[in-house]
Amino acid sequence: MPPTRTHLLYLHGFRSSPKSFKAQRLHAWLAEHHPGLHWWCPQLPPSPREALALIDSGTAAWPTARSLVLGSSLGGFYATVLAQRRGWPSVVMNPAVDPARDLAAYIGEQTAFHSPEEHFYFRAAYVDELRAMTPAALAHPADILAIIAKGDEVLDWREMAGRYAGAKMRLIEGSDHALSDFEDHLPAILEFIQPCD
Repeated sequence: MPPTRTHLLYLHGFRSSPKSFKAQRLHAWLAEHHPGLHWWCPQLPPSPREALALIDSGTAAWPTARSLVLGSSLGGFYATVLAQRRGWPSVVMNPAVDPARDLAAYIGEQTAFHSPEEHFYFRAAYVDELRAMTPAALAHPADILAIIAKGDEVLDWREMAGRYAGAKMRLIEGSDHALSDFEDHLPAILEFIQPCD
């Protein structure tokens, strides 16, 4: 029987924020049903190196056996990096497999998805930071729940499925990159999380 989780980290994707639908919905459900669970969904800076530094410092004292990380898109990549370093189980939703390659096309000024009035600059150096932190082969794929939509219009589902081979995989016919049908996958995520009461 896996241990119940007392600490949960949620990592949002590129141009996203803690205001994302998935983060808000999951947080609201957990707050209602498992109020003892410690939840943290930080606003990640554009620099991957700074994002990982923020995550590392914010979770440094978390108990390894009772912590879990969830990530969506670029957040799924960060979740994988962190899980490999810490030995945490993870949930990745349409995870970015090679963000250094994919985000090279986005160098320049960007707007925040949930707050279009907010702008940030994605620098070429950030691509190098992503490349430097890309994990090798996954050490414990069975500790990962991968939720992958074949209808993802941003990332190739075949590449995601190949990267997370050996993981507990929920391969969805249709859907989209944002997982607009997130509600349908909530039971599987909650079963995997095993949150504390």
